[in-house]
Amino acid sequence: MTPASVVLLAATSLDSGDTAWLLASAALVLLMAPGLALFYGGMVRSKSVLNMMMMTFGALAAITLLWVLVGYSLAFGDDLGAGLLGDPRQYAGLGQLLGESSNGGSTVPLILFAVFQGLFCVITGALVSGAIADRARFGAWMVFVSVWTLVVYAPVAHWVFDFSSEGHTGGWLANQVGLVDFAGGTAVEICSGASGLALAMVLGHRVGFGKDPMRPHNLTLVMLGAGLLWFGWFGFNAGSALGANQAAAVVFTNTLLAGAAGSLGWMVLERFRDGHATSLGAASGMVAGLVAITPSCGSLSPLGSIVMGAVAGAVCALAVGLKYRFGYDDSLDVVGVHLVGGLVGTFGIGLLATGAAPTGVDGLLYGGGVDQLGRQLLGGGAVLAYAFVMSGIIGIVVDKLMGFRIDEEHEITGIDLVVHAETAYDLHATAGARSSGGGVTGVLNINAPREEHR
Repeated sequence: MTPASVVLLAATSLDSGDTAWLLASAALVLLMAPGLALFYGGMVRSKSVLNMMMMTFGALAAITLLWVLVGYSLAFGDDLGAGLLGDPRQYAGLGQLLGESSNGGSTVPLILFAVFQGLFCVITGALVSGAIADRARFGAWMVFVSVWTLVVYAPVAHWVFDFSSEGHTGGWLANQVGLVDFAGGTAVEICSGASGLALAMVLGHRVGFGKDPMRPHNLTLVMLGAGLLWFGWFGFNAGSALGANQAAAVVFTNTLLAGAAGSLGWMVLERFRDGHATSLGAASGMVAGLVAITPSCGSLSPLGSIVMGAVAGAVCALAVGLKYRFGYDDSLDVVGVHLVGGLVGTFGIGLLATGAAPTGVDGLLYGGGVDQLGRQLLGGGAVLAYAFVMSGIIGIVVDKLMGFRIDEEHEITGIDLVVHAETAYDLHATAGARSSGGGVTGVLNINAPREEHR
């Protein structure tokens, strides 16, 4: 049982401190969306940076509305049977939550909890877009991510995050299986990675994949985006404690340590493998460490968090090369970082968890036996399989109905100009029009007296 469920079961009234912390945490999670847009935008080629950012912001807009209309009810409504799905009518529109209300005696308003969880869905959907960068129709992406929110993410969130309380039956992984996932290693990371893998296979390779260089066009944007992601991740993880309490403090500490260790783990592997550490590796390793600590941040000691982050950084650095071996074009390494990192963090709980941490679970290395490891394997495998299969089906249907892949000619030209009629960078100075006397008008003469330009 996670601290979040303990709060829901044991608390008796709303608390202003807990509410303030969750408000701040929700804002931090929202900041991760533009952070991800910058991170992904810098990683693609300059001719498609705006499209990449638009896919993130489009997901933010569509998912937010769908979550309020029906998504939250599907994820956290009363279970319809077997712990698979919530009642879509129960909280439709969130109008029932306008008054002061809590769930099972929670210390935070239920409408705030609903918004906080909705932003988790936003980030998960936006992550998927990185796997199909440079080659997807924007309209088709918007249709896909909308259907995916209701068919893939909402049910998985019900399985993982919806804990049972008095008069309320929750999801099967959280309650019947006993999966430990503090902040979304399965529902967010494994789900997005598996969905991205399926979608990359549906769309196929980019033109020139494996032949032409497809290096990040702006590593400054990548580093800036990575910094914003790390900042927002504190709200993502520590906010999942649903209160300003000891659990949040432990999770905050573990999140910091895993991000740092992940960055070092990736860079050390690069140094030995390639002879040099890179800024892209530093940023990617940090994200890998944060991905792995997301499910385990409430289960590990600080030392365990360092180990988890370092292992994730090194393993993900190796995993990003799998796309060349197996022939799938995961443009921005969503599979290598988020799927693999999520699996490392989810399964690692079964090994490194300590009962002294907030979730109170012992892993195999702390004398807990193999039971918890088995639960983690089952939970991670179930989410991976469901997200992969359902995302693939949705992608195929969207492709058949409206075409998911952009035309090859347009892909070569650049999605930004063709689809959005914009370019990210105006690198050509405007010279102005020539006058009839042969001079150039509209050009500012910086050497002329100031009065001439008033």
